[in-house]
Amino acid sequence: MKTDVDDIEMLERAILTEAQDEANQIKAEAKEKADAILKRAQAHAEQERKAILDRARQDSERLVGQSVATAQLKARSLQLAHREQLFDRLFKAVKEKLPDVQKRPDYDQIATLLLREALVQLRVNKAEIRTDKTTQNFLEKKALDEISRELKGQFTLVAPLEEGIGVVVDAADGKLHYDNTLETRLNRLQSTLRASVYKVLMGEKP
Repeated sequence: MKTDVDDIEMLERAILTEAQDEANQIKAEAKEKADAILKRAQAHAEQERKAILDRARQDSERLVGQSVATAQLKARSLQLAHREQLFDRLFKAVKEKLPDVQKRPDYDQIATLLLREALVQLRVNKAEIRTDKTTQNFLEKKALDEISRELKGQFTLVAPLEEGIGVVVDAADGKLHYDNTLETRLNRLQSTLRASVYKVLMGEKP
């Protein structure tokens, strides 16, 4: 026969069992929530890590690209500077060789050509001609008289040039002027030949 004590003990055990079950359930739910929070945190951390790595990679690529571009620009500038130095040295060497032109056996023809070209460019029938002494000697022999007859003009040799090889013609009281010295002709050619000479200097086909 059950007593009141037995009933109380059974009730206590039932309450304890229910409490334990509830505690286990709460514990399980808490663990599940904690696991979910941890996963979300890990996922977020992974996203942040990837974002940081992506930014770092992009920054690195940008810096490398800038460095390469800077290096290429510097190399190009050095190449252009070197090419310009070679170009200047080349034309300086050519200019130093200009006096040798007067040693050619056909310089009398060259001198005549220089004078005729200058007079034709000015289109005058009266002019004063200045030349270097060597050119003047060639022109005085016969070329000046021939050109005067050819162009039906009065052309006079005056004081020689202080510098330069070739002819300088003045007309209309100095209002018209044509410099046809070899140095001036070379200077004219320098700009027009720059691109072609550059290609030759850099080993390319002109």
